[in-house]
Amino acid sequence: MAIPVVGLTGGIGSGKSAAADRFAELGVPVIDTDQIAHQLTGPGGAAMAAIAQAFGQQALTADGALDRAAMRQKIFSNPDSKHQLEAILHPAIYDESVRRLQAAQGEYAVLVVPLLFENERYLPLLARTLVVDCDEQTQIERVMRRNGFAEQGVRAIMAAQLPRNERLRRADDVIDNNSGLAELRLQVDAKHGYYLANLVNAMF
Repeated sequence: MAIPVVGLTGGIGSGKSAAADRFAELGVPVIDTDQIAHQLTGPGGAAMAAIAQAFGQQALTADGALDRAAMRQKIFSNPDSKHQLEAILHPAIYDESVRRLQAAQGEYAVLVVPLLFENERYLPLLARTLVVDCDEQTQIERVMRRNGFAEQGVRAIMAAQLPRNERLRRADDVIDNNSGLAELRLQVDAKHGYYLANLVNAMF
């Protein structure tokens, strides 16, 4: 990479997006793999031709975007479809992430990858890994409030992610997000100063 990259991750409801937003406010280039995935699968997105070829026009909405509800149903009835979709999307998301990182201008960049440690292809790109963490009950309550999911559904999503203690064990740096947005922003500010003082001078 042209500049050092910090990989930002955390479990669902941990506060990754709020942390990424604060880094962006501080002038740090932020590349979010979820946003890239939505662009690739939006109307006329770069992945849509391959998806249509693999799954047929029934996988598309009228405006040419991925029909997420139809795709979820297809994956539920045929688990192999999930691997087929991932085989299309994951390389495309990675390639676009690398392209944006190479074009990023700043002292360092932040790459947001929700499943950073589960999908290890991004790790060689990174100078540091940063986990946004909170206790599991707080995660559940936040996602239920934000998305309207039932507790059982949130727990199922969490069960498919790396266990919290393993994510923390593998992190270089941690932000504790149990105390609310103001405290989170202060911790991001502190990490920003730390990265400017150390990452940029290649002290790691």
